[in-house]
Amino acid sequence: MKETESYTRVINYYETDQMHVVHHSNYARYLEEARLHLMDQIGLSYEKLEEMGIIIPVLELHDYYIKSITYGDIIEIKPTITKLTSVRFMLKYEIFRSGTDELLHRAETAHAFLDSEFKPLNLKKSFPEIYERFEEMVA
Repeated sequence: MKETESYTRVINYYETDQMHVVHHSNYARYLEEARLHLMDQIGLSYEKLEEMGIIIPVLELHDYYIKSITYGDIIEIKPTITKLTSVRFMLKYEIFRSGTDELLHRAETAHAFLDSEFKPLNLKKSFPEIYERFEEMVA
């Protein structure tokens, strides 16, 4: 597996509720930001993939809330590709308080590879060089 850096961000006030705790609706955004950061690091930006006619929608999202994330916290998100087939892949995410090993949140997402007409795409056959890059990232 190729080593990549975590995605770091600061929690904004507008992302929190009256108790200054991150509203649950924001976690999907954080995961997407981390996923895009991971893809950029391996040279497979979503923009580049979409130009090639490859679309990667989310099929599933599972969140596991462990500790509250609050306004002003700095978090690090570590996404990892855990499973890859020619038409799908899965990621797990761990969110830590920055600079610590304090686990705040875990999540998983599943994605499909589709063509520009939203039909399933066999990435291994259609884009073997792209499939190989994904394969290098599987934990």
